Amino acid sequence: MKIKNLLFFLLAYAMVITVLSVPAMALQEQQPSQQKPVIIIPPEVKTVLEQGMETREARLDIPFNIVEHLYLPAAQNLHSIFLFKFINSDLGFAPLTPAVETEKKEETQSSFEEVPAMLQARSHLFMLFTQLDGTFSREVYVPVRVQIEGGSYEPEKEEIYSVGYPLPPGNYLLSIAVASQKLEKIGTQYFEFTLPDPLSYTTDLGTTPIFFVKSVERIPSPEVRTEVHKDFFIYSILKMVPNLEHVFTAGENLDIFFVIFGAQPDETQKYDIEITYEVVQGEEKMIRYAPQKYENPLVSQPLPLTRTVIIKTTDEEGNTTEKKETRDLEPGIYTFSLDIKDNISGKQLLKTIEFEVK
Repeated sequence: MKIKNLLFFLLAYAMVITVLSVPAMALQEQQPSQQKPVIIIPPEVKTVLEQGMETREARLDIPFNIVEHLYLPAAQNLHSIFLFKFINSDLGFAPLTPAVETEKKEETQSSFEEVPAMLQARSHLFMLFTQLDGTFSREVYVPVRVQIEGGSYEPEKEEIYSVGYPLPPGNYLLSIAVASQKLEKIGTQYFEFTLPDPLSYTTDLGTTPIFFVKSVERIPSPEVRTEVHKDFFIYSILKMVPNLEHVFTAGENLDIFFVIFGAQPDETQKYDIEITYEVVQGEEKMIRYAPQKYENPLVSQPLPLTRTVIIKTTDEEGNTTEKKETRDLEPGIYTFSLDIKDNISGKQLLKTIEFEVK
């Protein structure tokens, strides 16, 4: 993780409270109260979505999968983040700028081919959020306009894309459609999810989904419109690249990010949260980190995947000596555990996540 300063994350947390408190993203989804209603989802797309809502049967004109759902605080709402896998060519990438000549060598013959300097996706994403008890419904339209360099474009590669949206707590059905530029092709998926009420944690602790990140960067300002992103997602003023596979290589840090619900601040509004982290394989404790203290319920913590081993040697005279040696965690499947304790209220919570070292 590039940014370690806790003050940065406190600033980010404050920005979350003030910026993401709106229930919908500006004019992108809202209907003007004194004007003619705006059509958010075109009738031909909405009909396709509604036809599959009862059976949850997907339409595969444009195939895609929702691979992860995360959420983080946003004042009265929770900022939901949906991560998808798309095949790049299905998003209608087309040249954005004039092509440039690049040398292409095949055996002994040299030739040139034109490669667009930049490509931009040209498709549409429509989301219909419906609370299962029928008390809430919202339509959202997001133009898909991701830009990539032409030289790095792999049309048949399946890659991660994201979209985020703030919603009140509740049990939801997300009906989502991705359509080509002129709506000739429409793909759909249906996804049920639950957003808990952070204020409901009065007798116990809870957390947002605990996820691993590859990097976190600060961006100049938060998004004011819902956007689709490739390889990363935006949360307030943070640009975050998640590690969805939970796979690490030797020498990497294990970086986690989450927010704790139900902790109690003192009279100065500071928290006293203590977390003990461990890495376990089977019954053996591989790594036990020193307990970490937090004065804020937003946790961003890098931890090295190294263990200390004691090596004993015996000389010819039978004398035994010991020395400590630090080694990278060996390849394998491990369990990462977090023992979370709020020292003010006495509440405690244990969470575990599996990960792999290759």
